[in-house]
Amino acid sequence: MGLLVRLRKEWFIIGIVLVILSAKLQPNVGVKGGPLKPEVTIAYVAVSIIFFNSGLSLKTEELRSALLHVRLHLFVQSFTLVFFPLVVWLLLQVLALTAIDQWLLKGLQTVSCMPPPVSSAVILTKAVGGNEAAAIFNSAFGSFLGIVVTPLLLLLFLGSSSSVPFTSIFSQLFMTVVVPLILGQVCRGFLREFLERRKPPFGAISSAVLLMIIYTTFCDTFSNPNIELDPTSLLLVVLIIFSIQVSFMLLTFAFSTRSGSGFSPADTVAIMFCSTHKSLTLGIPMLKIVFEGYQHLSLISVPLLIYHPAQILLGSVLVPTIRSWMTSRQKGLKLSTLQPV
Repeated sequence: MGLLVRLRKEWFIIGIVLVILSAKLQPNVGVKGGPLKPEVTIAYVAVSIIFFNSGLSLKTEELRSALLHVRLHLFVQSFTLVFFPLVVWLLLQVLALTAIDQWLLKGLQTVSCMPPPVSSAVILTKAVGGNEAAAIFNSAFGSFLGIVVTPLLLLLFLGSSSSVPFTSIFSQLFMTVVVPLILGQVCRGFLREFLERRKPPFGAISSAVLLMIIYTTFCDTFSNPNIELDPTSLLLVVLIIFSIQVSFMLLTFAFSTRSGSGFSPADTVAIMFCSTHKSLTLGIPMLKIVFEGYQHLSLISVPLLIYHPAQILLGSVLVPTIRSWMTSRQKGLKLSTLQPV
């Protein structure tokens, strides 16, 4: 029974492995021009479903309580969308001198350009008992901001495929990302009570559609005999990803707990998770649009596919430690305020 529960809980990670294996066995099904017609079903329909679903599930009405904590929001958004990509870019200038696959290194840069995820940072902040309202705000606001900022960062650091002009990229982003997201929010306004009562499985729907996108991306790869994945490079990228996550969590912790920062222990928890987590749900569709035509698109996607489970695994392992720190820090602050001057 324990194994079945575990399998149900980790179905998405298992799903990623299965769709990649399926793509390896039958790549012709999901290639461009194949039976699935991914140039229409994936590029437009699947991506639109994901962002309509995001718009429908984003609880923007809950964000008002966190709206005035401007300093925290500025810190999180500037860290994740400015500091993070710049530091990774500097790191890659050094790693480019090594034998690590250059497309996997480009993939690390794409990870750095992604906005915070809608769910995992909020779930982990809530599990610790941190500032959940701030986590919800930064995840939602980061998603909206990422629609504009992430494609610009990707084009800035990596350029685009020559077959797709910039105007085409942004018109497709508008039609498949912005419009469905706004429509989802409008529909939420009319259906809020129904959605709160029935609680549809928004996360599961987006994840299932995302598996289809991952499947077709790898079908393109495995149908191209010239592309090979170096196991040593892959292992090194996994180690680099964990190192980046741990380093950035420690860095955000140090910044937000220094004297005079103005952040509470609960704020620090939200900052640590929201600043270092990256969205797979928003990231994969954006890569599909911006790098349409890249024969190495799946290799560029690999670090993001690794980063997603890695951030959840690392965050889950650290929850008890961070909760213990936050509780003791809050008790210490309470005692210091009660002491007579």
